[in-house]
Amino acid sequence: MRVPVKLLGFGLWLFFLNCARCQECFREKIKYENTEPVARASYADGETVRAYCITGYTGLYRLKCENGEWKPSFERPCASKRIVSTMSVLFIRIFTQISQMSPHELFLFRSLFIVIRCIAPVIPNGYVIEPRTEYQKDATLKYRCNQGFKPRGGIPRCTQFGWTLKPECDEVTCELKSTTFGVKKINPEGKTIFRAGESVEITCSEKNWFFSTKETSRSFTCRNDGQWDYEPVCADITCDYPRDQPVYYLYFVFSGDKKLGAKRLYRCFSGYRETAAEATCTRDGWTPKPLCAEIVCEEPNIPNAEITGGQSENYKFNSRIQYKCHSGFDPEEPVEITCDSRGKWTGIQQCTKMCAAPNIPNAEIVGGQRLKYRFQSRIQYKCHPGFDPEEPVEITCDSRGMWTGSRHCTKMPTLCLKLLLENGFIYRHPSNKEEIFYSCNTGYKPFSGNWWASVTCKKGFQSDEARCIREEECGALPSVHRGKLTLRDPETADVECDPGFVATDRFIKCINGNWEKPVCKEGVPCGIPPNVKNAVITSKPEESYPDGSSLTYECQSPYSISGERTVSCRNGTWEKTPTCQGEVLLNDNFFTCPDPQVIQHALFLSMSTRFTWSLSPRLLHSNKR
Repeated sequence: MRVPVKLLGFGLWLFFLNCARCQECFREKIKYENTEPVARASYADGETVRAYCITGYTGLYRLKCENGEWKPSFERPCASKRIVSTMSVLFIRIFTQISQMSPHELFLFRSLFIVIRCIAPVIPNGYVIEPRTEYQKDATLKYRCNQGFKPRGGIPRCTQFGWTLKPECDEVTCELKSTTFGVKKINPEGKTIFRAGESVEITCSEKNWFFSTKETSRSFTCRNDGQWDYEPVCADITCDYPRDQPVYYLYFVFSGDKKLGAKRLYRCFSGYRETAAEATCTRDGWTPKPLCAEIVCEEPNIPNAEITGGQSENYKFNSRIQYKCHSGFDPEEPVEITCDSRGKWTGIQQCTKMCAAPNIPNAEIVGGQRLKYRFQSRIQYKCHPGFDPEEPVEITCDSRGMWTGSRHCTKMPTLCLKLLLENGFIYRHPSNKEEIFYSCNTGYKPFSGNWWASVTCKKGFQSDEARCIREEECGALPSVHRGKLTLRDPETADVECDPGFVATDRFIKCINGNWEKPVCKEGVPCGIPPNVKNAVITSKPEESYPDGSSLTYECQSPYSISGERTVSCRNGTWEKTPTCQGEVLLNDNFFTCPDPQVIQHALFLSMSTRFTWSLSPRLLHSNKR
């Protein structure tokens, strides 16, 4: 056990001995030109030494040993002496002995006997500009350095002790200061000092880049002036202010943290819309790009219309244009629409085909007839006496410009004895002359029933109630809850729902021998009816009005109605209401004309037309309105 302990102690002694020696400074490391070797071979840490110039040179170096390296505390480079004469040497020796004389005497002595001269030194890695044989007192030395070197600071000046500064050329280097913050990789690794012309490649981490170039990996080169071509520092990725974006309070909204991943809520100027709920800082700046998009409406596509005013290649927010529906379409007056803040046109009215005046044989229109009727207009007609149906029939103008709900006016038969049945045969019971039974030939079936059917001969009977149809044709109309069906032709039936209900389809068709299923769903009721000035509602008031219900307006005297008296509720909206127009007064007098006398073999188109007599001082005339 004692031998290893001794060996360990010996090893520690050698270690400390070497560490102590490693702090010494050695004579051979003093490499100043034209100097004499110092006295000892080595000096301990903290000691100082003087290095004198060899004979024929003047100058002095004072050095201190610090951590094994010589550090100069005073430097006066060795310069060649020029002895003008033996007398000069004598005076210089005398001068060194009497250096204690007064400043005035010393100046006088120097000015009388001493001659100060300097010669151009040899400059390693450099050269003197416009060299001279010798330089007088206070002359300066101009020199340059070779490629890759730079002059040491200061300008050498000739003095009685030689040049004030040793002209030296230091090697040009660039220091890589930032090697850890935001850095992912450096090549070459570990090197921080680079000579002129040498390069280093740096790769930044994920959230960093080189601020000057906004790149994440690039090469940097040390220039001849000791500066890098670009700053080799990895900085945090940040976003600048989006100055080109029309954002309210831009500098306030985008102040503060602007690092990668930062988010901001923002609002765009009027006429622009936000392209996202918030802005996000990315490597490419604030996204989305752009933050604000100009609000633009596409050119409107309105069928059956043409633009008449305000047409442009680009419709911005609040742009207005006018269009007019083609002839035969409603509305007939021009329509103006506006591009709103969502980039949509507001105020659009579709051009719907108007219905021509209906041509119903054996019938007349109730309340007069116009040339054209708008979509959803309703009129009533009444069959002539002796034609069925006897009650008035109401028809509606649909979006296709067709009248729906019409029924043919058919002459009512007195007997069914002359009933003829095609593709079938009839049975009559002697005791029952009103009920007729019938069946159909092979390949046909009764319109109503299975292999046989019956009809009752009564008022309003139609011959087509007893008929045979092909088996692939549809039979009797199906029942519809909350509504009724009216056969338009053998393959089409109109659907009419009860008040308060709306048909999903206005008509059904016969497809492959089967009728489509009609549906009447509950409609949206209407609220308070429109207020018509100078008019009263003759119907009973209700809290709400079901879909399909109607109201009748009557104008107060002396006003006359303009438009339809009856207004219907259609899916929560009242149809266009009438207006009450006043009589024209002349001299505060007006008269109402009685209805015209009946004209034989003629029918008045409208019995609501009113006549007034207007009085003037010189003329009594009739005005038809």
